[in-house]
Amino acid sequence: MASVTRTEGEAPSFWEIEPEHHHEPGSSTMLGFWLYLMSDCLIFAMLFASWGVYGRSAAGGPDAAELFDLNLVAINTAMLLFSSITYGFAMIAAQEGNKRGTLGWLAVTGLFGAAFLGIELYEFYHLIHEGAGPQRSAFLSSFFALVGTHGLHVFFGCIWLVVLMVQVAKRGLIADNTRRLACLSLFWHFLDVVWIGVFTFVYLLGSMQ
Repeated sequence: MASVTRTEGEAPSFWEIEPEHHHEPGSSTMLGFWLYLMSDCLIFAMLFASWGVYGRSAAGGPDAAELFDLNLVAINTAMLLFSSITYGFAMIAAQEGNKRGTLGWLAVTGLFGAAFLGIELYEFYHLIHEGAGPQRSAFLSSFFALVGTHGLHVFFGCIWLVVLMVQVAKRGLIADNTRRLACLSLFWHFLDVVWIGVFTFVYLLGSMQ
């Protein structure tokens, strides 16, 4: 490309100006995480669709009305919803720069998440012990696939929570840790929304069929 000569004091032409790119710190991280959540939405949409197709295919075996303990499921739902509230308190403490408060509320959130997983594992164990495992019918296969996938997400969310607690304890509420807490907040609330769908369409409506 030929060089362009200018006289002293002459302003550069439009074609000679190199555009400056300004990126907000962490913007690519948040964008990537939103893309991940959208892909997760597709996964759960397919699992809900499978439940919609196979939810009544009990193959002569026990159906939802016979198997589901709505009282137990209601307690489990409360555990996850409370964890969402306590995580919100953790984010408020983080925004205020309160390291101790952030760690405390994260610990409470982790306890609620662990309680949710414990109740779900008990439910799975009880169903399999009663001969209602995922291989029994298409209804149970779709149930275990949907609820189990959600449970795995909560399990990895709890691991992520513990890792973040260690990072905040060691390095404090630096910008990177605050951004990671925000990403986990999106993930955790997303799981709450999915579980509300599971509770409504799988447990409540399934038990009424």
